[in-house]
Amino acid sequence: MDTCRPKPPLPARPLIEVREADRLGILFKSLAHPTRLRLLHALIRAGELNVSDLAREVEMTAQAVSNQLQRLAEISVVSSRRDGLQIIYRVIDPCVPVLLERGWCHIDEYDEVAAAAGR
Repeated sequence: MDTCRPKPPLPARPLIEVREADRLGILFKSLAHPTRLRLLHALIRAGELNVSDLAREVEMTAQAVSNQLQRLAEISVVSSRRDGLQIIYRVIDPCVPVLLERGWCHIDEYDEVAAAAGR
């Protein structure tokens, strides 16, 4: 999977427009669901998985997985292809693994800071 294309540093960009902020909010809201994050991580780890294997990996029903994958497909984060009777899913947005990794980094750092502070 490719990585995000280089962009100017965030402080160098003009203030985000309302329309862009709305679109970003939709993306973050869609990614904020714990089940979707687990599905994305499973797909990133495996590269591609069919619905049954993905359901087994995250211990959910195939129908529930399909519903969540549909949400991710609507925002162009995952894509599917047919292989006989199976539908195979993969992450197509190269920025999503970076977002997941950065978010995980954040909670790991926060946990270390909290532990050091005795919280």
